Amino acid sequence: MSSSSYQAILLVDGYNIIGDWSDLKKSRDRDGLEVARRELVECLINYSAAMEYRTKVVFDAHYQDTPRSVENHTPDLSVHYTAFAETADTYIEKFCAVFSRKKYQQESTRLIVATSDRAQQLTVVGYGAEWRSAQTLAREVDQSIRQTKSRTKKQTKKKSSGRFLFNALDPMAQQRLRQMREGTQ
Repeated sequence: MSSSSYQAILLVDGYNIIGDWSDLKKSRDRDGLEVARRELVECLINYSAAMEYRTKVVFDAHYQDTPRSVENHTPDLSVHYTAFAETADTYIEKFCAVFSRKKYQQESTRLIVATSDRAQQLTVVGYGAEWRSAQTLAREVDQSIRQTKSRTKKQTKKKSSGRFLFNALDPMAQQRLRQMREGTQ
């Protein structure tokens, strides 16, 4: 997918979402932050592809003495760790500011920020970005999963119309096999 074919850029405040989604919060408390981060990223990989979003998940390195880093998980999703003393909020605000200045060059691209932080919501909307709460994002991810499963189920039913391999063949191949069986080839 080329960058021009993306529906939107989705910025996700990673720890804010982990703290809000009950499944991720349980994973964090039971198995640690690394597991919860991985589960969030896995959820968003499929969602990003289905929605045609270029997604950037942002995690604070606020309390760790580490440099800023990026992990590219798919062409659609990357994970950004902020630098020491930089919050995810700061990273997202800077991104929104730069995006709003460049927006006029690429008016077709939307910017969506997912966070339940009220102050962050007001800031990103002020820059012209769209806002999604953690719960809204959770509902959209769940809906995307259901739609994908439904499509897959329908495709599987179409492909397997019966228990015999013969039924899975296209009509021309079925006709050819009938002719071979009858010796009228």
